[in-house]
Parts: sequence; structure tokens; C-alpha cells
Amino acid sequence: MDKLFPTFHLPGVLSFLTVRPLDILDIILVAYIIYRIFHLMKGTRAVQIMFGLLVLIAIAIVAQLYQLPGTSWVISSLKTVWVVAFVILFQPEIRNAMTQLGRNRFLGIFLKGEVRAIEEVIKVCQALLVRGYGAIIVLEKNDGLKNYTATGVELNAHLTEQLLVSLFVPDGPLHDGAVIIRGETVVAAGCTLPITKDQNFSGEHGMRHRAAVGLSEETDAVAVVVSEEKQSISIARYGKLIELKNIQELREKLNRALHTKAGPAEMKENTPGDINSKEN
Repeated sequence: MDKLFPTFHLPGVLSFLTVRPLDILDIILVAYIIYRIFHLMKGTRAVQIMFGLLVLIAIAIVAQLYQLPGTSWVISSLKTVWVVAFVILFQPEIRNAMTQLGRNRFLGIFLKGEVRAIEEVIKVCQALLVRGYGAIIVLEKNDGLKNYTATGVELNAHLTEQLLVSLFVPDGPLHDGAVIIRGETVVAAGCTLPITKDQNFSGEHGMRHRAAVGLSEETDAVAVVVSEEKQSISIARYGKLIELKNIQELREKLNRALHTKAGPAEMKENTPGDINSKEN
């Protein structure tokens, strides 16, 4: 085993430490797990809960240092139920983490959920254009959108064309807000999204377009906007709004956005079609 995984000494003042390649791999894995945990908690109430737990840990340390028997007893009593409390407090984040793990390219290679969701969204956009309805549809990626789903009506319904079209019927109670989709689930409808702060954003676009761009500036979500006035479909990602030429382009953009981890550079490829410009 030593021949397979040789050890080596660190340089300089740390030369007394020996490190194996497996130790480096272990550090990388732990760092990645911590990063993913914080990434999943971003934009959720779990951040405040985590700070609360850190405060309790700090109190426990102080109680032990200064020998505070009453406080130490309370903290030690909480230790007996901390596992159950942790699961209850972080249940949404744990469920989201397991879902994202299943959607991983290596572990979820045979899952077709995202493909079906894309096709349903495409059919919905076609139906909305025919009916002359406007809409904003958000597809969640890695960043949590709980802060935005909380502003609407929770549905947690299976994604279907009929459901989405009905949500955007004019004069309906939820038609002005955004629909947020996670996988094949319609999480919430009638959601309020942040408006873009970009002063150069073209004034010819309405609130739906501004809200789609605003959300894409703050998260990695993909927002699809159907305009009833212009009879067009646009997609917002990483602060860029692209007006699409046809349904096939929508399919290509959604497949690329949901099946890759590309960043803002991906949208820069389409700069000529960027309708943020006042020239358009």
C-alpha cells in the first residue's frame, strides 16, 4: 500500500508533516462538500438557522471555559435531540441536496426529467403565443429560489402544459407573477421577482422582461418570457436577455442552459442578438 500511495514531506517550516496523495484528495472532497452545502443554503432561511446554531456552539464553548453549570446542562440536554432537530430544521435543504445529487451528470445520466421539463415548457410557450397570453417561466438550477417562491402561491404540482397555460390566463389571480419550476415540479406561481438594476436596459421592454433579467442577475436560474404584445419569446440568463427567433432556438438554449455549467461567457456568444441594446 505504501508503494501504491507514497508519502512526501511538505517544504519549509512544515517539513515535519508527511502527506499522501489520498490526504490531498480528502481535503479537496471536504472543501467541495462544504462549498456545496453553503451553495445550497444561499438565498434560503437555512443561513439564519446556521448562524443560530453557531451562536449555540459559541455559548457552549463559553460555558465550558467559565464553568457555567446551568448553561452547560441546557446545552448538553440539547445534544440528545440535535440529530432530529437538524433534520427537521434543514429538511428542505436536505431534500434539495438529494435531488441535485440525483440530477448529477454522472449519477443521473439515465434520468430524463430535465428533458421532459424542457419539452413541456416549449409546448407551453407555443400554446401561450397562439392564445396571445404573456408569461414568465423560471427554471431553477443550482441556486435556491425559496426567497422568491415564498412570495407566491405554493403548488408543488406535476409540470403539465395544461396547468401552466391555465396559470397565465388573463385576469387570473396568478397570471401577473412568475411560475417557478424545479425539475418536473411546478413549485410556485404568482411569484414576485427582483427588477433589474441595469440603467442601460432598453425601455421598450415591460416588467416581465425586467423581472426576468433581475432574477438572472442574482441567481443562475433560467427565465423564459413570453410577450403578448410583441408575440415573441425571450430567455434571460446571467443578466442578459436574448430574443429568440423560433421554437427550435428556444429548445437549444434551454438544453444548453440546463445541461451545462457554463457561466456568463455562454450568453456572450449571442451578443449580436442581445435585445438589451437600445439599437434594437
